[in-house]
Amino acid sequence: MKRKIFLSLIAIALLASGCSNPPIEKGFRYWGYFQAAPGDESWTPAMTGPTVDVKDGSVEGWAFTFSSDAMPDASAPKLAPSFQDICGTTPAVEGKKRIGLLVDFGPKSLQPEGESAPELVQECVVVDQSALGSDVLGQVTKINAGSSGLICGINGYPAKECGIEVEAPEEFRK
Repeated sequence: MKRKIFLSLIAIALLASGCSNPPIEKGFRYWGYFQAAPGDESWTPAMTGPTVDVKDGSVEGWAFTFSSDAMPDASAPKLAPSFQDICGTTPAVEGKKRIGLLVDFGPKSLQPEGESAPELVQECVVVDQSALGSDVLGQVTKINAGSSGLICGINGYPAKECGIEVEAPEEFRK
């Protein structure tokens, strides 16, 4: 009985001190998919894969990121979505739609051993009206998808892995 009371007091003290979440030890690094509807200035995590319709004037974002159960939010691309910055000089084409594309290869701490991340991709893509998010990405980059449809690599990065569990990089530990 004394042990239960002691453990309960420790738990209460930890909660009161703000130490209720254990440190993040492991999580997954993978390609996160984000979208910004026409006129939006912030990213929204895509709740579906890239086989969705995208509207003319929107921005598609991809970020090589880290997430764990304790920190379920993947990091969005480091640049805010700006259709004007990406597509402002690309003229509209009859029967097509213009979509901004931003691919952020993530922080150095997430790079798989022996690999270097490619440069940020920021490009205006002109596609058919029926084009999906995957078509936009595939127009500009080389896509490596797993059998489940998960995007494993963009432009050969990462070269061999697909959404693997890793030790949490220092900046992701809480």
